[in-house]
Amino acid sequence: MKRIYFLLGLFLYSITNAHAGIDEAINAATAPIASLIGTIVFFKIPIFGAQLPVVVLWLVAGAVFFTIYMGFINIRGFKHAIQLIKGDYSDPNSHGEVSHFQALATAVSGTVGIGNIGGVAVAVTVGGPGATFWLILAGFLGMSTKFVECTLGVKYRKEFDDGHVSGGPMYYLRQGFKDRGMEGFGKFMGTLYAVGIFIGALGIGNMFQSNQAYVQLNNVSGGALDGLGWLVGLILAAVVFLVIVGGIKSIARVTEKIVPFMAVFYCLFAIIVILMNVNTIPQVIVNIFTGAFTGEGVAGGALGAMIIGFQRAVFSNEAGIGSASIAHSAVKTNEPITEGVVSLLEPFIDTIIICTITALVIGTAQVADPGFAGDAQGVAMTSAAFEREFSWFPIPLAFAALLFAFSTMISWSYYGLKGWTYMFGEGETGQTVYKLMFCAFVALGCVVQLGPILDISDALVFLICVPNILGLYFLAPIVKRDMESYFARVQSGEIRKFK
Repeated sequence: MKRIYFLLGLFLYSITNAHAGIDEAINAATAPIASLIGTIVFFKIPIFGAQLPVVVLWLVAGAVFFTIYMGFINIRGFKHAIQLIKGDYSDPNSHGEVSHFQALATAVSGTVGIGNIGGVAVAVTVGGPGATFWLILAGFLGMSTKFVECTLGVKYRKEFDDGHVSGGPMYYLRQGFKDRGMEGFGKFMGTLYAVGIFIGALGIGNMFQSNQAYVQLNNVSGGALDGLGWLVGLILAAVVFLVIVGGIKSIARVTEKIVPFMAVFYCLFAIIVILMNVNTIPQVIVNIFTGAFTGEGVAGGALGAMIIGFQRAVFSNEAGIGSASIAHSAVKTNEPITEGVVSLLEPFIDTIIICTITALVIGTAQVADPGFAGDAQGVAMTSAAFEREFSWFPIPLAFAALLFAFSTMISWSYYGLKGWTYMFGEGETGQTVYKLMFCAFVALGCVVQLGPILDISDALVFLICVPNILGLYFLAPIVKRDMESYFARVQSGEIRKFK
């Protein structure tokens, strides 16, 4: 074990001293692979002048189906979701590792990231104000997808003698198809998902986040951190390791505190900025609805605005990707439906609240001062909207971006871990090796520019939505049966309140 720690420590040290030549060599070797995988996964079809990624259509079509098939559970289950996270129905004797609120906080921390700040700005820039309407609608529909996949995550999870659990699409795809006489196909689908989530955890769930955190810190310091990416990376890696070494319980204890704080911190400043431009709000609302159905100035018109809005939403809340079900499967409950209901709140918080608030900050700034951002895009555009009112705001925004990145990393470390243990077993030594490797990649993200590697990671994360959604279609009747049984027992009083 000491030898493993030494070797991985040596690897961590060595990557922090990487040179640009290494970047270029890796980029040159991986660029063709990234291009091929990206072309396949994000294949687009032209529709009335707009380019529609088939993977987005696959996700949105699933969300529409599950919303209708489950009888608009995203509306009917909302009140009960609040009761569950409050602990009203929490049986202290239930199996699992974390509370409903901790599971939700962990899953939300995995989706609320840099994209909520910068990705929305890109959506509004490319898709116009109307993209905001479609973003909200896609978030609403995605709530139903989350319900189905997180219910299945708990239903098919594996419980071990020491009390820890493992769950997620790997397990419900394998067992679900096995139950239908397709054992070989189920094994293939489960393994495909495990590989995708493992690689994705090292890329967009790790290196991308640490890289963006470093960039934001360096920008706000006026370039004072130039050449010190290795130092920022080592500090981030050390802090991440201190959290993830304790497993899901340690991660949940951190996320249940950091997620509410960072959400309130960011939203409070955003609402203040919106209210400071309150006279522009009526025009912003008009622009959103007009742009949603006319798409003026947007390629593809209204359809173009819809595609951009849907794309931003599914990329942000990850409904249909299945990743959140891994965190939700660790919940303390004997009723899988309860965690499906709780997960409804995840797209609501991530997309309908935080992404919409960001869009309104940008929208009010655009109405008040059309040229406020200059050539700025992404996070810089959002920062410029805040900076119109608070000249010092880039500092707290950088802090918020750091929190978003950190919370995403610790959650995705758990997602990747479960992909790893699915493939290589639950042994403690193997898990420790993975955690040290994950932290090495945290540092790596601050040092090297691995564009194609991140492109491959991004593509694989969305590739795994194909087996996941397919599995959800197959298993939806089971979820619907359990849902009807659960709510009937709640109504009859058979499932009682504990508070």
